[in-house]
Amino acid sequence: MVDVVRIGIGGPVGSGKTRLVETVLPRLRDAGLSVAVITNDLVTDEDAQRVRRSGVIDPSRVLAVETGACPHTAIREDPSANLAAAQRLCDEFPELDVILIESGGDNLAATFTSDLVDYWVFVIDTAAGDDIPRKKGIGLLQSDLLVVNKIDLAPLVGADLETMRRDCAVARPSKPTVFTDLRTGSGLDDLVDRLIDGAMLTVGAS
Repeated sequence: MVDVVRIGIGGPVGSGKTRLVETVLPRLRDAGLSVAVITNDLVTDEDAQRVRRSGVIDPSRVLAVETGACPHTAIREDPSANLAAAQRLCDEFPELDVILIESGGDNLAATFTSDLVDYWVFVIDTAAGDDIPRKKGIGLLQSDLLVVNKIDLAPLVGADLETMRRDCAVARPSKPTVFTDLRTGSGLDDLVDRLIDGAMLTVGAS
């Protein structure tokens, strides 16, 4: 797996992690990259089945890891199940450039070990409240890229986007944050560019 970049995607339940995976897959493919996906859930393969049905990726390139316990464990303390799944994908698709590893829905303390991923994204959403950046969870603070999703819902739930922008800048002064509405594609270009640049990928990498 030396030449395969592994990108982690974590965040609370309902923040939009699976939609993010489905949305960026065609863009990464259009950039000339060969991609596969690993999803994590407690005792189901629901997210993997959703990505397989999406039509944006060959279903055989999507594997599910059922953690059976706290999602933290499978992406941080003991990533062996995810590493085994990544190795299986590399064996089946030797041309792979990127593996997206989606964590099971978790809380603001979720982090990825560097043994598992090269770069990781943390996803929050405006519907959870505009005070989330001020709570300074470890995932929000330490992730390589923060995604504030569902900006379209902000006015419906009384969330102040400008406050969130300011608080994210304070919490992450040297790390990027992208604001997105993945349903309409708002912020998607910036997100994909940062994924590619941040993970040090090159268009057409082999």
